[in-house]
Amino acid sequence: MKPALSFQEGPKPLSWQQFPHGDYLRCEIERKLAPWLPRMFGYHMLKLGSLSGELNTSKCLIKHQVCVAQAGAHTGVIADIDELPFYEHTIDACILSHCLEYHSDPHHILREAHRTLIPGGYIVLTGFNPFSLCGLAQLLPFSGQKLPWTGRFFTPARVKDWLNLLGFEIVSDERFIYSSLARGNRLSRFAFWRSFTKQYLKPMGSVYMLVARKRVAPLTPIKPKWHARPRFTTVEGGLRQTSKQHLKHCEQNKK
Repeated sequence: MKPALSFQEGPKPLSWQQFPHGDYLRCEIERKLAPWLPRMFGYHMLKLGSLSGELNTSKCLIKHQVCVAQAGAHTGVIADIDELPFYEHTIDACILSHCLEYHSDPHHILREAHRTLIPGGYIVLTGFNPFSLCGLAQLLPFSGQKLPWTGRFFTPARVKDWLNLLGFEIVSDERFIYSSLARGNRLSRFAFWRSFTKQYLKPMGSVYMLVARKRVAPLTPIKPKWHARPRFTTVEGGLRQTSKQHLKHCEQNKK
């Protein structure tokens, strides 16, 4: 297993047009994302990365949507996605589309997203599945310096482990696009293979989408187990004095 932290970064995609079949890839992600958009509500949504900024999320109830990335047509805040310039617990939803593969420290990106999200906030991640036709194409010699294979593909199970460690609850895990996404590969040529893998080999989808919610355990106040100290009384001394008086009274009666 490759370490998550890496000090070598390849070229980062700035638009879906840089991917082979980029428009098809973006449309499929938008189609899978569409059922989840009406469930997200609040005031602020973050789109981390240029690819996330190009996704159509107009059906979402959150109207204030900001793209955090380098300078671009859809960028609202120019910043690094692993150093977000926002306060804690201020964001209601966060979308990261193919961000973890092309950055040196994917752990830190998820930690920053977790820091800014409110309790119960949504996070949506998409990425390339290494156990797929697209992942196998990464082993070919011609794909070493070409997008999307310049990034590091992490398995969905590994990304889910990272989310669970941060306190997220996984609510959806989907795989789709059963193709190698090679530039010279026509999607209609392997229609039978795509239908076969979609029917019987669903985990081998080239793209995965994870939807998770931030869970925060509430603090339960513990009542102190103490009682007020009672006042000291002279009950024992009083009893002794009463018994002496009773004996004296008995002796007088005998006389």
